[in-house]
Amino acid sequence: MDIQKIKQRFGIIGNSEGLNRAIDVAAQVSPTDLSVLITGESGTGKEVFPQIIHNFSSRKHGKYIPVNCGAIPDGTIDSELFGHEKGSFTGAHDSRKGYFEEANNGTIFLDEVAELPLSTQVRLLRVLESGEFFRVGSSSVQKTNVRVIAATNVDIIMAIEENKFREDLYYRLNTVPIIIPPLKEREGDIYLLFRKFANDFAERYRMPSISLGEEARRILDNYEWPGNVRQLKNITEQLSVIETQRVVTEDVIKKYLPDYYPNKLPALYKDNLVNEKTFASEREILYKILFDMKSDLNNVKKLVHEFIDKGTDINDLKNADQYIQNIQQESSSLLNSPNVQQAPMQNSDHNIEDTEEFVEESLSLQEKEVELIRKALDRHKGKRKYAAQDLGISERTLYRKIKEYDID
Repeated sequence: MDIQKIKQRFGIIGNSEGLNRAIDVAAQVSPTDLSVLITGESGTGKEVFPQIIHNFSSRKHGKYIPVNCGAIPDGTIDSELFGHEKGSFTGAHDSRKGYFEEANNGTIFLDEVAELPLSTQVRLLRVLESGEFFRVGSSSVQKTNVRVIAATNVDIIMAIEENKFREDLYYRLNTVPIIIPPLKEREGDIYLLFRKFANDFAERYRMPSISLGEEARRILDNYEWPGNVRQLKNITEQLSVIETQRVVTEDVIKKYLPDYYPNKLPALYKDNLVNEKTFASEREILYKILFDMKSDLNNVKKLVHEFIDKGTDINDLKNADQYIQNIQQESSSLLNSPNVQQAPMQNSDHNIEDTEEFVEESLSLQEKEVELIRKALDRHKGKRKYAAQDLGISERTLYRKIKEYDID
């Protein structure tokens, strides 16, 4: 199935590898009746992929019913999905079919499926396994032949660990996973989307299309886009309507990106002490570096004791002792600096007041970044994709850092 034709039919813009992969999987799974779970950040366009699957399936002449699970109150969600009988609850003046009954021989798309209550998840699991369900207030089994496609922007694995989502339902929904990449990882697609949105709004509002200056385009490409495609579309519309100059400059676009930072540090460190969450500030990164220095100094102490055991010349030991004293003084000065004293510790079990255990080494964050990036690239033989995964950053951010620091 031609990916380009699918893009044209459904208005999908972009040529990134992750996007093309998601479209290809959707096209390949369409002829089957397998359940599909679509994951991706909010605003990435997950709602398009169920339509692709439905329209290229044998159920394309049946109903396609999208349901936003997060928008339905818990008290009525069972009635909406499975229907109810007359008099089953206050206000139930008539019997009513639910979405699963209406979508018989068709497709139902459960958006934000992780928002479903646990009791509803049990009912959904039964539908997936046997095609059977009960209307609210009824004891008669209903049958339905429906294909279920679900989507979420929630980390399902974490939701399972927190007992907010059933593990058996996850594996039943996740027969075929489709992962939609965030906009910040779709290198080259950002400007294409901007031009498409700019032309659309120019036509809608009957005005000349806006364009980007060279520096403004660079800012657009380097921005992290936490709201993904939806945010880009909103900003393009604001620029089209508000700005009188049709060429958007660097200063203008920064007004619409208040959280833009030209040099963002990648989240390089993960540690069990903070539940594998990346550090949120430079001071916390500094603490991590100092803790790592402890083990190095322990090795120095061990080496000094070996010198003593072997009867090494006393002058050499004096030099080593002087070296350790210098480390103590510099570490103490570092730890007593205002920036470090203001930062709270992540874990009280680690006391850094023992300045005897720190060695003298560069504390430049840039040098640490370069060192870790080089190590990751060496470990994966120059393959940026796997190096980026190891570092906990996107491939695009890694590429930018390699260029910024001129890393071979």
